[in-house]
Amino acid sequence: MPFGPEEFQAKTGVSRETLARLKAYADLLTDWNARHNLVSKNSLPDLWERHMWDSAQLAPLVPPEARTLADLGSGAGFPGLVLAAMLPGVAVTLFESTAKKCAFLQAAADRMGLSVTIENARMEDSPRRAFDVVTARACAPLPLLLEYAHSFVGPNSVCLFLKGQNVGSELTEAAKCWKMDVSQVPSQTGPSGAIVTVRELGPRHVHPPKTPNPGRRQSKRRRR
Repeated sequence: MPFGPEEFQAKTGVSRETLARLKAYADLLTDWNARHNLVSKNSLPDLWERHMWDSAQLAPLVPPEARTLADLGSGAGFPGLVLAAMLPGVAVTLFESTAKKCAFLQAAADRMGLSVTIENARMEDSPRRAFDVVTARACAPLPLLLEYAHSFVGPNSVCLFLKGQNVGSELTEAAKCWKMDVSQVPSQTGPSGAIVTVRELGPRHVHPPKTPNPGRRQSKRRRR
């Protein structure tokens, strides 16, 4: 059974106004994608389920008190633009390093009547600042993604990441370098995917071994 705007609205409960904005976004994406390949052409027939609903499932996990959101590696605007449409009280900043994608993001935001901030910069080169929520989808493996996100979190920030079937191994690897309060729930759009929620993110510092006493051989230590 095809999954289109009506099915999306039934799943998410968005208003007619929000759905109209998302339809305008979908139309513009289809038009631009023929020339710029913003998303896989094969995924366009499943746009409303694979991209729109996949992004929208983060909205209920955004804390009601959140006022700012950073979307890392926004690409064609998933999940950042979808969340901006669904959460009008949240100031959304989209980080994207590719100029043509930033041009699309601005055109889409204008078409949707949304006020968002678009940062055409590499995340690692951006100045540190704290957002209430940090999101990402298909951006980077979790250990690297947490490195990016660390520049944009404060003590009470929450990270919401859409991850695929390798989420277990990525979490294991990430835990070697990062301290965090982490939880996950299954994705509603794919049986192998998950939404990873991260709070209290901080690096695991590796302390250098103490200087050995004179005449004493230093024992070997393993890095954590």
